[in-house]
Amino acid sequence: MHNNIKSMLLKSPVMPVLVIDKIDKVEYLVEALIKGNLNTIEITLRTSCALNVIEIISKKFPDLIVGAGTVLNKKDFISIKNAGASFAVSPGSTYDLAKNAIDINFPFLPGVSSSSDIMQLLDLGYKCFKFFPAEAAGGIKYINSLKGPFPEIMFCPTGGINEDNVKIWFKQKNVICVGGSWIIPSNIENYKEITKRALFASKLVK
Repeated sequence: MHNNIKSMLLKSPVMPVLVIDKIDKVEYLVEALIKGNLNTIEITLRTSCALNVIEIISKKFPDLIVGAGTVLNKKDFISIKNAGASFAVSPGSTYDLAKNAIDINFPFLPGVSSSSDIMQLLDLGYKCFKFFPAEAAGGIKYINSLKGPFPEIMFCPTGGINEDNVKIWFKQKNVICVGGSWIIPSNIENYKEITKRALFASKLVK
């Protein structure tokens, strides 16, 4: 299960974090991202239609890896699994939440922002984490400081990452990919711009 989340995150250097409040035209948005060679996305559970969006995308684009973000409790796990999500992401985590993911055999990227957070989950076998909020929690300096005590741990930093700093974040040795909402512009229907930003992101290399 833990290896599954790592292989999913390796599919794209950047994982778009999407907050979608309308079902109509969601296919055009996903097609724009796929044209930009991004194969893994996160749909946050911040809107009333999020589960419907996950179900639609999972069925229509079976080759796309669809994660569900803002997973906060066991009920969310059941809902996203039934909707067809491939993995779960949380802004933080608890031992019980991380243990529940293992119990139901569901790939999970728990959120951490400190050494204590990481240590709580190491005993369960977790080695990939969402580092959130990346910039506010200490930025590049902080994530670099974690290499010493946690040499095998990999992170997907999210929060405050954009086209100006994404390259330096991605080049860190303990970063497996980065998450960000910047790929989707304020005009969510500007699909050419979305593809352009996705192509920029997909070409990032270590």
